[in-house]
Amino acid sequence: MITSAKRKTFATALVAGLFVVLAPPARSADTPHAHAQHTCEAGKTVLPAELQGWTSPTTGTALANTTDLNAVVLTPGKAFRAALHHTGDVTYALRPNEPGGKVSWGGMVAFDAPAAGTYRVMLGVRAWLDVVHDGKVLDSVHHQHGPACSGIGKMVDFSLPAGRSVIQLSGSGKPEAEIMVISIP
Repeated sequence: MITSAKRKTFATALVAGLFVVLAPPARSADTPHAHAQHTCEAGKTVLPAELQGWTSPTTGTALANTTDLNAVVLTPGKAFRAALHHTGDVTYALRPNEPGGKVSWGGMVAFDAPAAGTYRVMLGVRAWLDVVHDGKVLDSVHHQHGPACSGIGKMVDFSLPAGRSVIQLSGSGKPEAEIMVISIP
């Protein structure tokens, strides 16, 4: 006769065996699948031609409201280092999907797409990014990290119609953010 203690021991052994069989293989730091660590040397990173504008940003202050969108308009291929505002001081074009808390930073910049197409928005900080066009938040079509050691933290692609869009930054833990937009062929 099988006692409840023997049943419990058998069930425990069975479950433990399944975990061993089903667990993914352990990866050491030197396997190709391990997350690579990059040692970055100042001035040694070479960016592709379309990202060269990242290396010499202009500076200014992001918008805290939509009153004068002409005050901060991004130029395609030119980086902009924006001083941000405390989240509570920003009146966004539309409520951001992730507005952040009272201690976070945000702001807005305008972008005029010269033609309809896919545009890549790059950020140098961790922040939420929304693109607003004609009163609607546009869905992104692709996400990726920037090149290693470039200072570009994320790159997000949007299919934009020609004309004015507002890029909203929110939820940043930093009071400054570098941003750049390029056209993607």
